[in-house]
Amino acid sequence: MTLSHRKTLRLRPLTTALLTASLLGAGGQALAQEDPIKVGILHSLSGTMAISETVLKDTVEMLVAKQNEEGGLLGRQLEAVVVDPASNWPLFAERARELLAQHEVDVVFGNWTSVSRKAVLPVFEELNGLLFYPVQYEGEESSENVFYTGAAPNQQAIPAVNYLHDQVGVERWVLAGTDYVYPRTTNRILEAYLQEEFGVAEEDILVNYTPFGHSDWQNIVAEIRRFGSEGKKTAVVSTINGDANVPFYRELANQGIDAADIPVVAFSVGEQELTGIDTGPLVGHLAAWNYFMSVDTDANYDFIDAWIEWTGDEEAVTNDPMEAHYIGFNMWAEAVRKAGTTEVDAVKDAIIGVAVPNLTGGYAAMMPNHHITKPVLIGEVQDNGQFDIVWQTPSTVVGDAWSDYLPGSRDLIADWRAPMRCGNYNVASGSCGGSTAAEEAEAALAE
Repeated sequence: MTLSHRKTLRLRPLTTALLTASLLGAGGQALAQEDPIKVGILHSLSGTMAISETVLKDTVEMLVAKQNEEGGLLGRQLEAVVVDPASNWPLFAERARELLAQHEVDVVFGNWTSVSRKAVLPVFEELNGLLFYPVQYEGEESSENVFYTGAAPNQQAIPAVNYLHDQVGVERWVLAGTDYVYPRTTNRILEAYLQEEFGVAEEDILVNYTPFGHSDWQNIVAEIRRFGSEGKKTAVVSTINGDANVPFYRELANQGIDAADIPVVAFSVGEQELTGIDTGPLVGHLAAWNYFMSVDTDANYDFIDAWIEWTGDEEAVTNDPMEAHYIGFNMWAEAVRKAGTTEVDAVKDAIIGVAVPNLTGGYAAMMPNHHITKPVLIGEVQDNGQFDIVWQTPSTVVGDAWSDYLPGSRDLIADWRAPMRCGNYNVASGSCGGSTAAEEAEAALAE
């Protein structure tokens, strides 16, 4: 979407004046006197993940203000409670405990990396909190206390490699990721999928991991270039996270690797990350998401209008995790209305089956495994920092909590409805696995 197009959009202000007026209107005094519904926000505002997470904090604050303009929930005002875990994974757990035990928030929207989500899981299960997690992740988890509004691998990673194999003719694969649980588990799934479904040989898969914030990409990009020069069409599947993406793409351009030679499909690079990159040399590289700012729908234009007004920045961009928070927040609000209370157990039961509009022209539904339905879109980077959508699924895809391509997961399903109420039910043995998601998270962090 060009700037000129965006400037013609109908602005719908979310201003302090409107908020004040709504609270002082009919019944406003009673609303102001009620104890507020507290909405926790658990996103990094500093450190390596701030480039991605700060806008998610801002998004939730915007949604809280908009809900208050509309009269709040259950006749009560909402109050955002913000903490900064500073891209520090143990600190995420401390800040989650602060939100739940000290501030007594009713719900939390937060986290980006899986390692941060794994860190907070034991806290949410111990204190029976609600977490809405808005970012693509590796699957292999379903907690009664977490609602996964980002993509599972079957809603992003697998459709992306299908596109590269079927439409681009890719035969060799570079799986490049940041060294933590999401890239490692996702790449295990993709390796198994590529070998099982497409017969890809081991020597045609190159796997590489780098630390958070990695900046020296010269040797790694040279290795990718060498790997891609051996006679077979090659692509990079990137699970690189945070600000390490900026020097990675810069080095691709420095070494003359463009999309015609070795296309890169990214799972963690969206419009926000591209604001820090000279996108000219990157035109044609790809990203797989469930939403792009360039989606042509009235709902999306309204969301962009609101975001530009909220930030006061005509150049402000929207991205996929922002849409996930938009969906998750509206699902939570609908479940609260349906339950008639913010009480955690009642909301957990009420939210199953709730469907709300997404920004791509359809609906997202909360499934019994606490994952949602999502379309899958492939976009090409444009020189204006936006994505041209080149492919999408014909309908929404149901998120899988457990992969069909890992031996320990093939027989597992999750269903949080009575009477099953299990996140890892084994259909072969007919029994629940027994360990909680928090116990599994602690084991993953210990590896």
